[in-house]
Amino acid sequence: MLEIKDLTACYGESNIIPGLTFSVPDREIVCLIGRNGVGKSTTLKSIMGLVKTPSGSIKLSGQEIIGLKTYERAALGIGYVPQGRDIFPQLSVQENLELGLQVNGGKGKVGEEVFELFPIIKEFLHRKGGNLSGGQQQQLAIARALVSHPKLLILDEPTEGIQPSVIEDIAAAIEKVNKQLGITVLIVEQYLDFVLGISDRYYVIDKGEICLSGLTKDADEALIQSKMSIG
Repeated sequence: MLEIKDLTACYGESNIIPGLTFSVPDREIVCLIGRNGVGKSTTLKSIMGLVKTPSGSIKLSGQEIIGLKTYERAALGIGYVPQGRDIFPQLSVQENLELGLQVNGGKGKVGEEVFELFPIIKEFLHRKGGNLSGGQQQQLAIARALVSHPKLLILDEPTEGIQPSVIEDIAAAIEKVNKQLGITVLIVEQYLDFVLGISDRYYVIDKGEICLSGLTKDADEALIQSKMSIG
């Protein structure tokens, strides 16, 4: 589904990712984990074309996308939920959802499967996005990314600032997105229990490079923790 090879990424003169290689197999849930500041969010922004990527390869379903604009990558089937969610606070929940249709040129409509995944969203269609709780905003952000029917859903820190009961709801929804809708999922996260509970495969990143990886079912949580604590 997604193949990243020898990728470099930078902010100005700062080289954040010196040479990253990893893959996200079709229909799997894959987590990218690591400490703060090691390149996790930069990796996602690189996939979306939001930071400079001087060299390397990013392939989606075999197609090289590293030279494409952000909206072109989205149109090929990548749904992206950034850290902080980027909900439009003055727009209603309905209007926020409809913005997700712009990926398809504004065509189509918000599917009922979105409301089945996130029932709370349907209750608040006419409420302003800024009046939702953090957990509700996260659910809205994921729902908005899903209305364009992406092949790959990318989530940056989906549990950040969210109470435990809502985290469980989000975990269940992500699993349904993957298993029932057949959407491949890539998650950046620090909350180990959350991602190891729902993912098929994990990668630990440090200083812009993968230092540990494997199938989640075989994961040694103590070893992962030790890799994440190395400064």
